[in-house]
Amino acid sequence: MDLKRVVVTGLGAVTPLGNTWQSTWEAMLKGISGADEITLFDPALFKTRFACEVKGFDSSLFIDRKEERKMDRYAQFAIVSASEAIEQANLKLEQLDTNRIGVVWASGMGGLKSFESDCMDYSVGQVPRFSPLLIPKTILNMGAGHISLHFGLKGPNFGVASACASSGHAIAQAFDIIRLGRADIMLTGGSDADITCSGVGGFNSLHALSTRNDDPQTASRPFSASRDGFVIGEGGACLVLEEYEHAIARGASILAEVVGTGMNADAYHMTAPEPNGVGAANVMKLAMQDAHVTPAQIDYINAHGTSTPLGDIAEVKAIRTVWGEDAKRLNISSTKSMTGHLMGATGAVEAAATIMSLKDGIVPPTINHVEGDDDETIGNDLNFTFNFAQKRNLTYAISNTFGFGGHNACIVFKKW
Repeated sequence: MDLKRVVVTGLGAVTPLGNTWQSTWEAMLKGISGADEITLFDPALFKTRFACEVKGFDSSLFIDRKEERKMDRYAQFAIVSASEAIEQANLKLEQLDTNRIGVVWASGMGGLKSFESDCMDYSVGQVPRFSPLLIPKTILNMGAGHISLHFGLKGPNFGVASACASSGHAIAQAFDIIRLGRADIMLTGGSDADITCSGVGGFNSLHALSTRNDDPQTASRPFSASRDGFVIGEGGACLVLEEYEHAIARGASILAEVVGTGMNADAYHMTAPEPNGVGAANVMKLAMQDAHVTPAQIDYINAHGTSTPLGDIAEVKAIRTVWGEDAKRLNISSTKSMTGHLMGATGAVEAAATIMSLKDGIVPPTINHVEGDDDETIGNDLNFTFNFAQKRNLTYAISNTFGFGGHNACIVFKKW
């Protein structure tokens, strides 16, 4: 069968850089960090006392107070980012067949705060008392469920969880649903709200987080020798994917085209990447094969780039494996240097950044690199777009997401 073409017609986001996609994108291009001291709980006794929090968030502008109380923070991020994406895509839902509009939504950890709060209120030996909303607020599929309920969307609807690769996988699944003809429009992306006692404490115990408490805004420094872990973030982002003919028929403004995806696994370790980036290299190859493009056609890689000692090295090795000497031609950047690591939402935010890079002809930077802080294992011969955005005419770009469990996803976008 002939596969349908899939385009992007809307973007929405709530991130540590802004409560809309436009404000987030503008902050990225300016190289602004979203990191600061944690305010969502008292971090005084924790090894890491800073994070990339969403600031000034007011979900009541979009969600009825009664409904808001039924949602964890991660689900509220889902509704708000989807609202913006629908508005930007100019979707008149009352005029469309909502049986042909679906949702694939990702979350790495779901309603962690809701689960944590209820469990901390319970003491062993007491009569068990838990909120009837505990399970609905906690489970990872409710981001997709709430978007469907809020907007009346009756097409394919489910959640995706693959740790930090979650929204990369969600976008890939939504892409396949449309190109197989099973829906006309899919809202896809992800959200997470893991800046909690157990979220920060759990990652601290894995020695995964930066502990640069004296200078939070420079803590996320992907590809630099002095990096000491990722900065945890929160937020959500939504992409409106649409079948090409459907978008043209309704006069939609097209932002970019999704042309291929790749998915695979390292099968190496529960939390560490395969040291030579074999899985990462293969997933990029798979995505390009699906898109019918060669490595020579790719101009920009929005890297997973977490600022962890092992992860950054493995990803760069993967890039060198696929591109060889031609890797020097690429722009590579990690927007996590500004947003922090948004966990299950990170792939959606970075996909949106990749799309806008193609549209606007500019690559967002990897901030916080200082002269002399080059990692000898990574090398200094590649263009990591350090500290300042770079203007460049882009035709094809890819976005990488890799997660605990060895999950890998890669998406190829084409300029419209």
